[in-house]
Amino acid sequence: MRITELLKKESIELGVSVNSKDSAIDKLAMLMEKGGRLNSRAGYIEGIKAREAQGSTAVGDGIAIPHAKVAAVKEPGLAAVTVPAGVDYEAFDGSLAHLIFMIAAPAEGADVHLEALARLSTLLMVPGFKDDLIGASSKEQFLKVIDDAETAKYGAPKNAAPQTPGESTGKAGASQANGSGYRLLAVTACPTGIAHTYMAAENLESTAKKMGISLKAETDGSGGAQNILTPEEIRQAEAIIVAADREIEMARFDGKPVVQAPVADGIHKAKELIEKAASGQAPVYRHTGGPEGSSPSAGAGDSVGRKIYKHLMNGVSHMLPFVIGGGILIALAFLFDDYAIDPSNFGKNTPLAAYLKTIGEQAFGLMLPVLSGYIAMSIADRPGLAVGFVSGLVAKMGMTFADPAGGAVNAGFLGALFAGFAGGYLVVGLKKLFSKLPKSLEGIKPVLLYPVLGILLGAAATTFINPYMGIINDGLTHFLNGMGGASRIILGMVVGCMMSIDMGGPFNKAAYVFGTAQLAEGNFEVMAAVMAGGMVPPVAIALCTTFFKKKFTKKECQSGVVNYIMGLSFITEGAIPFAASDPLRIIPSCAVGAAVAGGLSMFFGCTLRAPHGGIFVLPTIGNPLAYLAAVLSGAIVGALLLSVLKKNLSEEERG
Repeated sequence: MRITELLKKESIELGVSVNSKDSAIDKLAMLMEKGGRLNSRAGYIEGIKAREAQGSTAVGDGIAIPHAKVAAVKEPGLAAVTVPAGVDYEAFDGSLAHLIFMIAAPAEGADVHLEALARLSTLLMVPGFKDDLIGASSKEQFLKVIDDAETAKYGAPKNAAPQTPGESTGKAGASQANGSGYRLLAVTACPTGIAHTYMAAENLESTAKKMGISLKAETDGSGGAQNILTPEEIRQAEAIIVAADREIEMARFDGKPVVQAPVADGIHKAKELIEKAASGQAPVYRHTGGPEGSSPSAGAGDSVGRKIYKHLMNGVSHMLPFVIGGGILIALAFLFDDYAIDPSNFGKNTPLAAYLKTIGEQAFGLMLPVLSGYIAMSIADRPGLAVGFVSGLVAKMGMTFADPAGGAVNAGFLGALFAGFAGGYLVVGLKKLFSKLPKSLEGIKPVLLYPVLGILLGAAATTFINPYMGIINDGLTHFLNGMGGASRIILGMVVGCMMSIDMGGPFNKAAYVFGTAQLAEGNFEVMAAVMAGGMVPPVAIALCTTFFKKKFTKKECQSGVVNYIMGLSFITEGAIPFAASDPLRIIPSCAVGAAVAGGLSMFFGCTLRAPHGGIFVLPTIGNPLAYLAAVLSGAIVGALLLSVLKKNLSEEERG
């Protein structure tokens, strides 16, 4: 696929005037929609802003490449604008963006478009290409500049077998004629694997070529790794440069000098990275049993607490799809059932309800093993996965040495949490123990020693601790069930407030995980309070931008409308762009409103069997009208408080 196949004339606009980053995003999203690439412009903008929250996609030198890979994209595409006066896109070098390409990639489906996106990212690093595009006088000329540059670098369409960065003639990544290998190797990866991955690879290779150093760059992009480094190349190389912002395979570099840096440094500081790698001063990397794809940011400099948090979040992120999918299916089963048929079998009285509830229960039942498995894998690599899964299953079954069949205790979420960490660190210990074995026995470690001994030891450790976890878990459940009146309201206020404090961060995740854990224990009121608190921030901001317009810029007022949808859909992150621009006023206001909603939800005795869904699961909520009143009350309180804290803007400031 060629670049020009992704970029339609309808999605190009030259000589645009925009006064802010947000307005540039809105303009490009509108052009993308004109090209017929989107299912939902609002959803796509949400994805773009979520990516920007991780760090600006401005690459400096007057270029920005916002991108998102989300379900709101119908088919892959590009949009482009030139901005003669420039716009502040928060570039690292302070430069204004004059050329902006926006990339849309579908969350699922074939990745045939990724080659074209990789090529575009590579061409943007070529001197003169950007200036030719900015100077284009028509859309036709703009497209011709791209087509000519792509043909010159990769060949005409009829001859062009797909090439990846590093394979075109004359690049430093091309095969070495003398067969002596490469002096330096590199791996690049950005969070979405769409643009910065390839730009960093191109810049590292071209900079190395100018310096007279042979360098090959592997790109770990959205479509998988390309230009993969071979074991022989790794063995012969003097050093490795890892410019990545997400997990990549690091075990293969054990014992080699490795320079680790963010992917942005591969774009902006290529010479510094190459000089450090070639100087012989790079630290030797030692793979000590951490994740096979441990990110450069997760190095030895992390505190113990930070490492534990990362391992936990790895488990939680893999667990949530099972919780959400299974929980909503179970909730729908109750919706489609007839309680009058057999109250004791409610949820499975009708064929449809029984089918939905059975599937939901199976998905929900995998929650604890998946949590444990991926915590263990985060700690100990692939050998930890099976150990964690089985240990989590042992915790779920409530096995004890006195009752191996299980069911004697309720270890629950806490037991699975312990099982994941115990299994992971046991495998790390086994790796260290077996490192003393002869090399000839290397092959039996992953297929025999780690699985057999790891699963046995992990299961034994979990079995031993299950009774104690059961005591804690039962005590907590009895405590929550025994809470009444003011104490339950306070609990609702606390979890509601936590959902709003950092809007997707550790506090938010802690409250959500607590809610799902209580959901598994049959305590449905906590989950209701959690979702109420999470729905408030976007709705509160939307209300404030609607009724107190003078407090916000015109662009913020337009964007605020989208937050009605996000809030009612339980997407707390919709408030992040506003919170980032004015945290001292937005966060306290939303937190107070969320606490009110959570407390009222508890006061009204609202229940929620589904761990997600917002108003779309309203029919499954116990006391639904009171629940809506709780959410609306919290949102109104948050909006009113925000209106008091924020000052009116002048007409000039509003834009």
